[in-house]
Amino acid sequence: MISLYLSGIVILAYLFGSIPTAVWFGQAFYGVDVREYGSGNAGATNTFRVLGGKAGSVVMFVDILKGWTATNLPYLLDSSVIGNDNASTFVNFQLALGVIAVIGHLFPIFAGFRGGKGVATLFGMVLAIHFYAALMCVSVFIVILLLTHYVSLGSIMAGFTFPFSIAFIFKTSVPSILLYGIAICALILVTHQKNIERLLKGHESKIYLFRKKSG
Repeated sequence: MISLYLSGIVILAYLFGSIPTAVWFGQAFYGVDVREYGSGNAGATNTFRVLGGKAGSVVMFVDILKGWTATNLPYLLDSSVIGNDNASTFVNFQLALGVIAVIGHLFPIFAGFRGGKGVATLFGMVLAIHFYAALMCVSVFIVILLLTHYVSLGSIMAGFTFPFSIAFIFKTSVPSILLYGIAICALILVTHQKNIERLLKGHESKIYLFRKKSG
């Protein structure tokens, strides 16, 4: 029975992550599949680029919510199922479900396994695991975005902020959180490889949150 519960929660985490927010929202309200435009990714950044700020904000919020919800699924289980009386065991299970949700975002079953880069869903996971470290990440992201107008660069720097803050500022006592932070950096670097190449060549698209009205 316990294995059945765990299997169900794991599948649920993947299904949460697989919700193709950018694809469904774009098709429902704009008649556009964002994967056919811009960078070709089904994520918040490309939605900002293709459909604008309002659509991008909605997609980003829902994608963050996906990661946060999946990571908090262990709270639905009885303590005897995963042993949530042990902090490390509970956090490890949270991390596992969060990662599964991110995998769902990268390879969504509801959208032909063509998803986004998982940054917003990763942030939702970070938000559920360590709220204050998440605030530091989003602060770095916003500063970099406002200074450079590169979402990809902001995402990369925010990704590196998490393990740094966990290790040197908050000094977590759960080793798996630090390992997860390092894994985040590796994943972001892999999924943003083309963005990094464009940044180095000066070809990366910029996004301006605030535009002056003409006239």
